[in-house]
Amino acid sequence: MHYDLTKNKQSAIEFYRMAYFGDPARAVEVYVGEDYIQHNPLVGDGKKAFIDYFTEMAIKYPNKEIEFVRAVAEGDLVALHTHQTWPGSEEYVTMDFFRFDEHGKIVEHWDSIQKIPDETKNGNLMY
Repeated sequence: MHYDLTKNKQSAIEFYRMAYFGDPARAVEVYVGEDYIQHNPLVGDGKKAFIDYFTEMAIKYPNKEIEFVRAVAEGDLVALHTHQTWPGSEEYVTMDFFRFDEHGKIVEHWDSIQKIPDETKNGNLMY
């Protein structure tokens, strides 16, 4: 099966950006396939649970920011590496993986998030 890797990377970024900044229902409508499997333990399975989670997050944290540091695509997967700044100047690095179906729609998601420490033993950035 052939996947449009460039288009899938762009779709993953736009999906994430749209949901993150307060329009998760539109993000799901445009970018999600028939079913949506969620692996983040804080979010329920399915489209409605995703919409509910991101709607609540937008209300609680309206001034958050995100930078998409890199996107990598292979086969039916896209990985996004982001730098997030939340109210109170808390900063996080995230890694998100999205699986796409044969129609270029997102159908599954995994993620990991880590708070960026004030200092590191190696002096390297986390992104």
